[in-house]
Amino acid sequence: MDTKDLVLKVLKESEEALRPGQIAEKANIDKKEVDKAIKALKKEELIVSPKRCYYTAK
Repeated sequence: MDTKDLVLKVLKESEEALRPGQIAEKANIDKKEVDKAIKALKKEELIVSPKRCYYTAK
């Protein structure tokens, strides 16, 4: 499973919007990798940001 899939899985399993640091902690991966994955997932419109610096799956 690549980083994007892992980030998306964590966001789908979460009841609330998460910050990149929280995602990194839950997925047990580096925050820089999470930031890259978030950027790609936003471009693909698979995640949204309900408020600044918080993300959730569509």
